[in-house]
Amino acid sequence: MKNLKLLAIPVIAILLLSSCTSVRVLSDYDKEANFNTYKTYAYYKSGIDKAQISDLDKKRILRAIDAEMTAKGFSKSSTPDILVSIFTKEREQVDIYNNNFWGGGGFGWGWNPWFWGGGIGGNTVSTRTEGSLYVDVIDTQSKQLVWQGKGVGTITNTKNIEKKEERIRKFVSEIMQAYPPKPTAIVAAK
Repeated sequence: MKNLKLLAIPVIAILLLSSCTSVRVLSDYDKEANFNTYKTYAYYKSGIDKAQISDLDKKRILRAIDAEMTAKGFSKSSTPDILVSIFTKEREQVDIYNNNFWGGGGFGWGWNPWFWGGGIGGNTVSTRTEGSLYVDVIDTQSKQLVWQGKGVGTITNTKNIEKKEERIRKFVSEIMQAYPPKPTAIVAAK
């Protein structure tokens, strides 16, 4: 049953299509890593194989990462400096909205002469799936994680493949903006 759910509802946040919902992006890195020495990359296949998304979406994500890495001057190699991996997580988000316009109770003409009683509405409950896409960068020499980017957003299914691919490219682009990390400037005391 769980596998059926995974096939029916993709488990990735990059399918977000609503313009009013944003993607939250975070990154973290190892301060000791020398990011200037990294010039080549390859994918960490066993890590990517574990990501619980469709193979088509994996291909879309990897193509988007390729475009970002190429734009930053990196090239693919069979003897890479870094390995790139992805994984996803999802969670159900419950939103409760209080729709009582006039609150309280009562009867009569009060400040609102058009209604008898205390208001309109009630509570509305909606659920949505929020997903996270992680992009990991691993140093091949030390075999240690040196950078991780994370994007979080709401999952929405769509039949429009072009919109899905555009959303994936945008999602990956936002995550990869923080790679490689910029060295922090040391301000000398005057």
